[in-house]
Amino acid sequence: MDALDGLLDGPRARGAFLLRMVMEPPWAVRIEDRAPICLMSVRRGTACVVPPDGGEPVRLGPGDIAVVRGPDPYTVADAPGTTPHALIGPGGVCTTLHGRPLSQDMALSVRTWGNAADGATAVLVGTYLLDGEISSRLLDAVPPLLTVPADARTRPLLDLLDAEIAQDEPGQRVVLDRLLDLLLIAVLRAWFARPGADAPAWYRAMGDPVVGTALRLLRNAPADPWTVATLAARVGVSRAQLARRFTELVGEPPMAYLTGRRLAVAADLLRESDATVEAVARKVGYSAPFAFSAAFKRARGVSPQEYRGSPRDHPDLPDRQRSLPHDRGPGSLTP
Repeated sequence: MDALDGLLDGPRARGAFLLRMVMEPPWAVRIEDRAPICLMSVRRGTACVVPPDGGEPVRLGPGDIAVVRGPDPYTVADAPGTTPHALIGPGGVCTTLHGRPLSQDMALSVRTWGNAADGATAVLVGTYLLDGEISSRLLDAVPPLLTVPADARTRPLLDLLDAEIAQDEPGQRVVLDRLLDLLLIAVLRAWFARPGADAPAWYRAMGDPVVGTALRLLRNAPADPWTVATLAARVGVSRAQLARRFTELVGEPPMAYLTGRRLAVAADLLRESDATVEAVARKVGYSAPFAFSAAFKRARGVSPQEYRGSPRDHPDLPDRQRSLPHDRGPGSLTP
């Protein structure tokens, strides 16, 4: 498993929110859906993304891709100064800025909506609905807004996603989810590969012959009874050398990294499976449920049972989205 595998390992897109937005200027949409991550790409015309941190607006042309990391709000518009006329809240619910629901009248076709069928701007939008605990290390290193220019490697995926968004075939949701996963991985790979990329320390460490091997072992088999000694033996260096080099490149000792990895996997299992707490504990390398529960509460502030029962950021989102008429879209983007 390499560094980017960790991004979508486990909580891959499940019922992601995908649509084609077609707009005729002037237009502006305020996004306050609190989604963990959204990917958008202009197919024709131009669009402007005003980042959540109040930074400089970024203009996108055909083929350009932007990735916005939540949960802070941001604006997508034809121009930076255009006043938003619509607000997208959790679940893709669209209202005016004053809370008045917007009708479905502006829906254009399957997963396609906007204010004009032949609008000058068309944007593909793919939104992940749920936080992914396993990918938190990488997502924490991603800025609030990143952009990747049009590229021959992403163009085929964009073309395929654009074509599939308009389809309503059996298994369509799974097809769209996987295409979104592939596109996001391709974008992040291009972003981290750019000259002067500020990649996270553990990502860069994957290229080190010693630490990279150790990281792969821990990521691939977090439940194994690892110690610094056994890990060093597998890598072929001394305990002291591994501990020193691992901490220097990753920013934490090997066993601290392993604990974080185990608890991230456990958090995902608690949310995405019906396994008992005892079974989850065993799957991530804890022989005693009590020790697992204590470690989990120490790291996350709640017990495994409390974590499993707590509401997700958007607990009803997939059901709510399925209740929407996908051949009409989630709502109008104009009053």
